[in-house]
This record gives sequence, structure tokens and C-alpha cells, in this order.
Amino acid sequence: MRVSVSSPPRLQSPFIHSPVSYTQSPSRLRSPATCYPRIKAEVDTNTVIAISVGVASVALGIGIPVFYETQIDNAAKRENTQPCFPCNGTGAQKCRLCVGSGNVTVELGGGEKEVSNCINCDGAGSLTCTTCQGSGLQPRYLDRREFKDDD
Repeated sequence: MRVSVSSPPRLQSPFIHSPVSYTQSPSRLRSPATCYPRIKAEVDTNTVIAISVGVASVALGIGIPVFYETQIDNAAKRENTQPCFPCNGTGAQKCRLCVGSGNVTVELGGGEKEVSNCINCDGAGSLTCTTCQGSGLQPRYLDRREFKDDD
């Protein structure tokens, strides 16, 4: 009794370029480069855009903090010689309550006036500049802020 041998099943897939057989016939030997099936990679424009946006986001997420850190380091190395803007480099500002006179005049009524020392500047007429803390130099941006951990 003779048994008929059918050919081995072939793997069919829309992603594989040519059908692949499970066995290789000895009469038809393939070269090593063609032993494996070629996979079709269908990439549409939306996929390319999504991958590009992802790569750009990662690059910016790493690049921006590195850029700011190098700028902060470079600024710390430079000497600060810029005069303070509010006090023009003097380190003191004119008192706003007495307008620099040191005295406050109060009209009591009936034509009477009372002159007393300014309670804001204690009669000095000026206050220490709150921007430069009296140094006369314009502080750098992060030096102007006092960071407190109130936890």
C-alpha cells in the first residue's frame, strides 16, 4: 500500500514578503542571505510623525535643563558689576512716607500743623534698598529670591 505524502503547509501572512515553507528541499538550497523571509514594514506618515515627536520631546526634555544648568554655572563664574536699578547703586532708597525729609507734617485742623519724625525711616529719610540689600549691585535673578522650605 502506497501512502501519498502531501507537501508541508506554507506560512501565509500579509506582513511576510514571500511564503515560507517549514522544510527546505535538498534540491533547492538557498544562500544564507535568503534563508529568512523579508518582513514588509508598512509605515505611514502618522507613525513617522509620532516617532519624530517622541524623539524631539525626549531631546528637549534632556536638553533644556542641561542648557539652563550650564548658563547658571557660567553666570556664577562672572563677577557682578551691574549697579542696582531701584537705588542707582547707592544701596539706599528715599523713604516713601516722608519723601526723604525724615519728618512728617500732619494738619490737625484750625490751621495747626504738627511735625514729627517719620515712623517708617526713624527720621533718617532713607531706607536700605530691598532689592540689593544695601550692596549697590543688581542681584542676579535667582539671588533675588529667598527660598524657604516651610514643611
